[in-house]
Amino acid sequence: MTETSLTPKQLKRQLRRRMLAEFWFYFSENRGAVVGLVLICILVFTAIFAPLIAPHGPTQQYRDALLVPPVWEDGGQWRFLLGTDAVGRDMLTRLIYGARFSLFIGVVVVGIAMVGGVTIGLIAGYFRGAVDTVIMRLMDIILAFPSLLLALVMVAILGPGLLNAMIAIAIVLQPHFVRLTRASVLNELNREYVTSARVAGASPFYLMTKTILPNCLGPVIVQATLSFSNAILDAAALGFLGMGAQPPTPEWGTMLAEAREFITRAWWVVTFPGLAILITVLAINLMGDGLRDALDPKLKRS
Repeated sequence: MTETSLTPKQLKRQLRRRMLAEFWFYFSENRGAVVGLVLICILVFTAIFAPLIAPHGPTQQYRDALLVPPVWEDGGQWRFLLGTDAVGRDMLTRLIYGARFSLFIGVVVVGIAMVGGVTIGLIAGYFRGAVDTVIMRLMDIILAFPSLLLALVMVAILGPGLLNAMIAIAIVLQPHFVRLTRASVLNELNREYVTSARVAGASPFYLMTKTILPNCLGPVIVQATLSFSNAILDAAALGFLGMGAQPPTPEWGTMLAEAREFITRAWWVVTFPGLAILITVLAINLMGDGLRDALDPKLKRS
């Protein structure tokens, strides 16, 4: 069947398949990105099926097994593969449940930051003038502060807790989406397809949401991926400082904070949560590099 004999819906489906095939070709060329994707899939699987995978409850305490070392060390027990913490909770179980909190934090924070940032960036780039000046100066003020320091100040005002920490991190990450979207909108505004839509009588809302926005999503998606890892890191940092998730929540940063005083005599209570954060952030950054390679036309041509 030739392309001329296809219906518009069939042509659209065929074009979508070609685009997906092209995307996967360029994405899979980056071996690190594929490794990162596999690790993220494992993390998602672990988070979804945590109650089935975890050998114990995340807050269950075994008072007869305090600071038990991992199973391969002297004194280790097979029922606690990665050992226990200072109050007898299984480390492996808390790490598994911690994956849930990391993904939840990343999704909520990036969702809030991206929706708000893209909306504000669209408005600033499309209307320009005084609106653009006010918005961008406000974003410059937010970016002038170190991100973690600003998040700490906001959590101190709102009060410690996981929800307040996520709101603070989302506000801190939002200017990056605003600047990126605004730059993409300014780049697209003078294109012929935008001019044609404007001449045809399209409303500003239609131009922003249906005409310009779809062509600005590539860089935004890459930024969202990288912001995901920043959100996890910042949430872990706030948890470590006692301003994020509060005990006994099995969040990796909070686990690190609880284990500080035992670092010299129970290395596993600090090492394993730190490794979980390291591997997760590294996997997300590797996948983000692959997305950039697959979505950037300049990198494709090179």
